[in-house]
Amino acid sequence: MQVVLLAGGLGTRLAEETDTRPKPMVNIGPIPILHHIINYFVKFNHSHFLIAGGYKVEMISEYFSNYADTFGPLVTIKVIDTGLETATGGRLLRLRPHLDSEFLMTYGDGLSNVDLGKVVSYHRTHQRLATVTAVRPPARFGTIRIQNGVVTSFSEKDPQDVGWINGGFFCLNSKVLDYIPSFETSFEGLPLKTLVEAEELRAFEHEGWWHPMDTLRDKRELEKLWETDRAPWLV
Repeated sequence: MQVVLLAGGLGTRLAEETDTRPKPMVNIGPIPILHHIINYFVKFNHSHFLIAGGYKVEMISEYFSNYADTFGPLVTIKVIDTGLETATGGRLLRLRPHLDSEFLMTYGDGLSNVDLGKVVSYHRTHQRLATVTAVRPPARFGTIRIQNGVVTSFSEKDPQDVGWINGGFFCLNSKVLDYIPSFETSFEGLPLKTLVEAEELRAFEHEGWWHPMDTLRDKRELEKLWETDRAPWLV
């Protein structure tokens, strides 16, 4: 299945790195996180990639023109400039001429060990326009429960306390583009809300590992996993 990677944002929360490069081009180990993400999809036999670039898109284009052969002869990677100020939904709109009727989509700054085969199977079984992979974010704080000023429980960090969030790794029918009114529309806003109201959005619940790279702390945690050979996305 065709894979769309959203890689055009400014990455302001990781400014230590993104002042000079797009966030998806920040390295985890010896290669950019975007390279890791593509490797992961290739493991599940996906070979056709569209990268929706924006901020410093020329760096993405140059990198993958030099490293395309490392993914194997059947893998094609096309980088498209979708604009500096374009929102996530708008980037999909700009890709419309290139999209198949069904495609996978995720963000260029998050890694997981989700079973992509199961995501696709789930999507096709339920026959809705969109499926999102729901994940539990890394828990960063312990929780305290209080009743009448008395602590009734005190627990260490537990993702179960956080609930489900959007983890990316979508499976989408191209008809979702009809839910995006403009290039300034965030896909995570009105389009997903409208899909929910139309009962066209399903959630594949992934209980396994998932981690974003939003901050320098996130980057360091991912690099630590890489360096200690415990990177879940490689297993």
